[in-house]
Amino acid sequence: MSQIVNQNQGINFKPYMALFRIRFTNSLQYRAAALAGLATQFAWGFMYILGFAAFYRGNPNAFPMTFQQTVSYIWMQQAFLYLFFIWIYDNSIFESIENGHISYEMVRPMDLYSRWFSMTSANRVAGAALRCLPVLLVAVVLPEPFRLVLPQSIGEAGLVMLSMTLSLGVVVSFTMLVYTSAFFTVNSMGTRIVVGFAGDFLAGGYIPIPFFPDRLRAVAELLPFGSMQNMPLLIFNGYLTGAELLRGLALQIFWLVILILAGRLMMRKALKQVVVQGG
Repeated sequence: MSQIVNQNQGINFKPYMALFRIRFTNSLQYRAAALAGLATQFAWGFMYILGFAAFYRGNPNAFPMTFQQTVSYIWMQQAFLYLFFIWIYDNSIFESIENGHISYEMVRPMDLYSRWFSMTSANRVAGAALRCLPVLLVAVVLPEPFRLVLPQSIGEAGLVMLSMTLSLGVVVSFTMLVYTSAFFTVNSMGTRIVVGFAGDFLAGGYIPIPFFPDRLRAVAELLPFGSMQNMPLLIFNGYLTGAELLRGLALQIFWLVILILAGRLMMRKALKQVVVQGG
């Protein structure tokens, strides 16, 4: 046990990488669900784009992004929905807390926070892997201006990938706070719904953050929600460049560190107070 979790020496990451691979492989088996989800994502993508097109026809100069940038934002959002949206939880974690099976988790020779972080990350990456390619392939062959425009250079694509990785980390670490909050409630459903809806709205999940009123936009960009899907999507469509891009990446790293530290402290407090009845 001490080889895996040792408070003085840190964490051996090999078991968690193995857990990530197992979870990722198992999640890839749900192809029927992925196909059903693809139909929904195409429908929502076209609906959003056509809705924005109606507004842009009225006054295209009234918006902070060009219509082409907005289209690319929406298609990337739909392609990688499983990476970005907060409301996509691992229900087995909530169930283990609420039905008492958390007692089995606590006796495993693994750090619980790292275990749940690996499981959640694997589920999200697998879900995105099953859905992203069909969406991207269709989006890049659509006629203009409804086409997805790809980055112009390898460097830009690399920055997008870096920001997407950081975004995934921020989303998962924020989700860990939602999981841990279930220790302090009788039923977590209310928290999940409220946090999921409010968080995705502030992250630009329904309306891109640049479209927000100035004061709300400033707040959303500084909160951890602005470091979720907002950042990689705005880098991808060319809206963020230069110093603003570097500032955005730095803010993502900042929130990733803060949320992980806050999550670990919150879980440590919860596990000290947890009581399992019965058995």
